[in-house]
Amino acid sequence: MCGIWALFGSDDCLSTQCTCAMKIAHRGPDAFRFENVNGFTNCCFGFHRLAIVDQLYGMQPLRIKKFPFLWLCYNGEIYNHLRLKEKFDFNYQTKVDGEILLHLYERFGIEKMASLLDGVFAFVLLDTANRKVFLGRDTYGVRPMFRMLTDDGFLAVCSEAKGLTEITHSMATPAEVIPFLPGHFEVFNLKANGKVESVQLDRFHSCTDEPAHAVHDNVPALPSGFELETVKGTIRTLFENAVRKRLMAHRRIGCLLSGGLDSSLVAAMLVKLAKEEELKYPIQTFAIGTEDSPDILAARKVAAYIGTEHHEVNFTPEEGIRAVQEVIFHLETYDITTIRASVGMYLISKYIREKTDSVVIFSGEGSDELTQGYLYFHKAPTPEDAAEDSERLMKELYMFDVLRADRTTAAHGLELRVPFLDHRLTAYYLSLPPEMRVPKDGVEKFLLRDSFKGMNLIPDEILWRRKEAFSDGVTSVKRSWSTYLQDHIESEVNDSQLEMAPKLYPHCTPKTKEAFYYRQLFDKYYPGRASWLSHYWMPGWVSATDPSARTLDIYKPDKNE
Repeated sequence: MCGIWALFGSDDCLSTQCTCAMKIAHRGPDAFRFENVNGFTNCCFGFHRLAIVDQLYGMQPLRIKKFPFLWLCYNGEIYNHLRLKEKFDFNYQTKVDGEILLHLYERFGIEKMASLLDGVFAFVLLDTANRKVFLGRDTYGVRPMFRMLTDDGFLAVCSEAKGLTEITHSMATPAEVIPFLPGHFEVFNLKANGKVESVQLDRFHSCTDEPAHAVHDNVPALPSGFELETVKGTIRTLFENAVRKRLMAHRRIGCLLSGGLDSSLVAAMLVKLAKEEELKYPIQTFAIGTEDSPDILAARKVAAYIGTEHHEVNFTPEEGIRAVQEVIFHLETYDITTIRASVGMYLISKYIREKTDSVVIFSGEGSDELTQGYLYFHKAPTPEDAAEDSERLMKELYMFDVLRADRTTAAHGLELRVPFLDHRLTAYYLSLPPEMRVPKDGVEKFLLRDSFKGMNLIPDEILWRRKEAFSDGVTSVKRSWSTYLQDHIESEVNDSQLEMAPKLYPHCTPKTKEAFYYRQLFDKYYPGRASWLSHYWMPGWVSATDPSARTLDIYKPDKNE
């Protein structure tokens, strides 16, 4: 997790523009660098570093003696870099995982390079010999990237939009800042004056496809057929492999633990593999909530069962409400459920940074979308409809859960790792027959739960614990976190303001006072940028006016909670 920033063909003084790059300094608290490009005085790279791999050579832009014409700025981790290095007999100059991008590009070109990367990444690659600039982003957009391109060819790129919104340029109208599409790469011609021209934008990987790098993975070819025991065994194998490859770090590893199925499986597998790999420290787990919240109680049971060094962060609704404005600034969104769920994650990330030495943080993000974990999937008309919606959610992760997970942790200089979004695991799960993946016997994520039945990885009561929305599980069943927020906002927004919403906000018009309040705060920081969100996250197949699972008629809290 780092912060990348680059300009090509700047109209203004670079020293003035560079102040914009400092807006993402939180992503890389260990060091930063600005560097001009030889021969292109109006082109520049900026980099904020969080040192995870290779303390000595990890600064960027990354350049090596073998390819002096290549400049790389990237944010992410490439989990298969050593396997690819051995497979293709590349001669490394550093220990940096990103060096593999330079060798792959030089040998195979940009498209094959991107498709062979097993990991999460956003990159800017400059080839001065061939006068090309390349951008690329991982399949699910786990690592963020925004770009701005003016009509006359000035290109600016940044990990977060806030590093681009105030960049100056010669156009009379504001240039559009847009999120770079996950799973895509873009090619630009670089002109003599430093300006660029976009010549190709293509997808290199889709979430439903077996990734090209699968042939170079630790796990051999997967067994064919959909016999239940075979499928369950393959899910276990791929999940374990997903966690194992993410142990790549020179900094301490910890894990968020809500006590739900997903984070509990991740934490338990992490503890198991940490022992096998003989990590020299105990795994720390972190839970947040009010004292009687379902999440706090469940996480405590899991931590005791798997034997972690467990931390509980108690927060009051008042503390959460005070954090909302800061959270929206970091998120760069006004989506209702994303903001609600981000407050707890933001506060616990702050605690981890200030009170512990864990820097690499594992989390259960992506499982709900992959395994149909949201309660509304019980209402799906057919298994095929459910499968289609699961795929849609996966493609939109970069606007919702993945955005939340990245920004709330990055705000405090932490690096997030999400095993459930492993390319091989997701491709396999999405290839299974639709009827295997739907809720069964009134239980969502039945197949995932059943795959770990009898493994003694986590307590049975947690393995079969009902889905609880992260934004609500942090407070008691008696009163939801969303209710606290709505009660506070009632005094902040009046009825006449809400009536003006369609006129004030024609795009994604807020329908509630809560939505209106978030939109006001978003507009304070990012005026005119509403298009970053295409739609609000809402449950499907139900006539819901609120995204919270607790408002659905199918929601029933666990009896022991």
